[in-house]
Amino acid sequence: MPLPARAQVVVVGAGLAGLSAAVRLHAAGVDVHVAEAAAHAGGRLSTERVDGFVVDRGFQVLNTGYPRAADLDLAALDLGWFWPGAVVRVDGRRSRVVDPRRRPTAALDTLRAPLGSPLRRAAIAAYSARAGYTPVERLLRERETSAEDRLRRAGVGDTALERLFRPFLAGVLLEDRLETSSHYLDLLWRSFARGAIGPPARGMQSIGEQLADRVGPDRLHLGVPVTAVRGDAVTTDDRHTRADAVVVATDPGTAAALVPGLTASAPRQVTTHFHVLPASPTGEPLLVLGTPGGRLVNGVVLTDAQPAYSPDGRALVASSSLAATREVDVRAEVAALHGVGPGDLEHLTSVTVPRAQPAAVPPLCLRQPVELGDGLFVAGDHRDTPSIQGAMASGARAARAVLRALGADQ
Repeated sequence: MPLPARAQVVVVGAGLAGLSAAVRLHAAGVDVHVAEAAAHAGGRLSTERVDGFVVDRGFQVLNTGYPRAADLDLAALDLGWFWPGAVVRVDGRRSRVVDPRRRPTAALDTLRAPLGSPLRRAAIAAYSARAGYTPVERLLRERETSAEDRLRRAGVGDTALERLFRPFLAGVLLEDRLETSSHYLDLLWRSFARGAIGPPARGMQSIGEQLADRVGPDRLHLGVPVTAVRGDAVTTDDRHTRADAVVVATDPGTAAALVPGLTASAPRQVTTHFHVLPASPTGEPLLVLGTPGGRLVNGVVLTDAQPAYSPDGRALVASSSLAATREVDVRAEVAALHGVGPGDLEHLTSVTVPRAQPAAVPPLCLRQPVELGDGLFVAGDHRDTPSIQGAMASGARAARAVLRALGADQ
């Protein structure tokens, strides 16, 4: 369905940033329409079914520790939950490292995990507590450095850094040099300390679809690529739509192409290989971390946390690498992560996301301006933090800025 010839506000992009903006504008009574080039809402949160299995565009989860998660109907998403921790593998031996506050039965395993001396393990706990419960304003006032330097200064030690933090964070930040801003690390670790993580029963795309439903199908225009924008109009292949304001909420590359002078990019990439096993090796919903020198940063049995991802009770395994690896080259490593034979794995599909998320290197520019002037606004995780939280927060800020510009601020 094409855009109308006239709209009060046009949002370009139906990712989480654009939908978050549109939901707020619609709730405020604004005549808002959303143009999306793809055939679905959700942006980078994309889900398909492969042989009945729910396959997301890479291994992704929703973190309820993100403040903007409160904007969602979490119960309706029917989330499945991972345990707050990970499995560390050393010389073929698996050790569970789990937050003892929420899984007391795993406390002894965590104490015995090969992460360094008792002093180093105490430093890990102290850093987690500090990041989790220090006011955000105080965290952001600290001297900014790299994530690696932040962890070293916290005293976690080389052993924990290489066996736990580097592979775990590589799967989240999509970089293993830990050059990411220490400020973002603190905010991220805070969200893990305070929230729970897991995928929705119908896949990650259902998060975007939930927001799209609030906007309404008559205002969501799928398969409509925008070719040019101004503060008072957008141009598509077959229409010129006039507007009082335009919000560009596309991926960073498209945003930079549509808005001259806008600096935005997403250099991080990830490849995720999906395999099927007859059954889960452990039944424990825990991330299994890769080992130093390996191609994989992590692997996980998704169906241990979210059984709805399987059509028949078999186990769905996701394994991620930062390079565009071939399945044949990592199959043995996937099998080793889970203690099964390579022949037990049935390859389902592999997904490479070349522009998965922006970088967050120092200096971290939180809450970058969303109002560009002359009725033009911009939203996306490149304006905040490279996360679901950053996308939704920037969309909320853009909506507030539009309402102020229209004289409808609430």
